[in-house]
Amino acid sequence: MSDNKLLQLSFEFAVSIVKLVDTIKTPKSSYMLDQLARAGTSVGANIHEAQYAQSKKDFVSKLEIALKEVNETDYWLKLLRKTERISEEDYQFIAKMGGTIRRLLIASCKTAKGAIL
Repeated sequence: MSDNKLLQLSFEFAVSIVKLVDTIKTPKSSYMLDQLARAGTSVGANIHEAQYAQSKKDFVSKLEIALKEVNETDYWLKLLRKTERISEEDYQFIAKMGGTIRRLLIASCKTAKGAIL
């Protein structure tokens, strides 16, 4: 994979989300799992897409969408943990990765916005 830490981490995040979703067998959780899978895999997809942005504004827009998606992913993870559908260990591992991605995205957006102004 690339030397870009954000790209690498967001891909690993998506893989972790997919693996987690595939382990949960509670049928009544399917609506939450669908949302988690969509938001969690969208993070990396938007970061990847940002690498081919048409402009700085487009680049920032894609990163901001990824930031929103990582925040939504955190919500679904918290809900799944609170309803005891995932373990504390799984929650902590993925939430920590999401927090790192969130911080990198915030810093990247600030840097890119500074370049636009």
